[in-house]
Amino acid sequence: MDTKFVAKKYRYNLNQYWRLLVTALGFTLFGLCGFFIISLLWFSLLRIFIWNKYQRSIIAQRSVQLSFKIFIWVIKSLGVINYQFNGLEKLKQDNGCLIVANHPSLLDVVLLASVMPRCDCLVKGELLNNVFISRIIKTAGYILNADSEKILPQSQQILAGGGRILIFPEGTRSVPNKPIKLQRGAANIALRCQVDIRIIHIKCDPPCLIKKQKWYDIPIKKACFNITVGEKISIADFISPNTTVAARRLTRHLTSVFTETGKTETGSIERRTNGKTT
Repeated sequence: MDTKFVAKKYRYNLNQYWRLLVTALGFTLFGLCGFFIISLLWFSLLRIFIWNKYQRSIIAQRSVQLSFKIFIWVIKSLGVINYQFNGLEKLKQDNGCLIVANHPSLLDVVLLASVMPRCDCLVKGELLNNVFISRIIKTAGYILNADSEKILPQSQQILAGGGRILIFPEGTRSVPNKPIKLQRGAANIALRCQVDIRIIHIKCDPPCLIKKQKWYDIPIKKACFNITVGEKISIADFISPNTTVAARRLTRHLTSVFTETGKTETGSIERRTNGKTT
């Protein structure tokens, strides 16, 4: 790679250097303190003293929520990012519901889990290869996407007990300026468990920690996350005898909702930039 190009690309201003420093320190402390203290010490104590698996998972999820809440508060206070939640009160209505969100940034799950004391997540099976994260996944009772035979019965058990499952149906982070592509996993779970879907749309401007972006590629402006808790989709409108066809139809609907919401928010940003009200 051309070294002149690299030097030019990462020629930061003073504020960017500050955010670069704090980002490095934040992830280091989050990794060393968060994963070490929570995973090795706290979760080990939970396994020893809390034998009831359900109670242990609830405490573990609340612990994850608190640690994430502290982390994003710290990086916001130090000027790395800003964030705003809209319609957060709607989540109080969503016991026994599927939470479906788009996935533009690495911080999405941190932001969403920080406001949901009880939140089961569908996570990548490959994360079990990390000794620290695997302990968190197992103790919190998260669902592994690699274990396909257990996904549905585990989801049914969680949802029937009034729990919520957070899913990013893209399966990975979005690619900026590319059409959104959803997998049918979320639709299949919603249809087979017959639960409604709550839509959450995440907007990050400018893009930060996106797919294939290096952590030290700091945007010129501070990244601002706008998280909107949107409409609730009634699963009754999509249930049919042919689950495969119904899943395709529901996935197309989810895709259109995310696409239209993204266009609306982009238009609002452009109007504000031009000095007009929205």
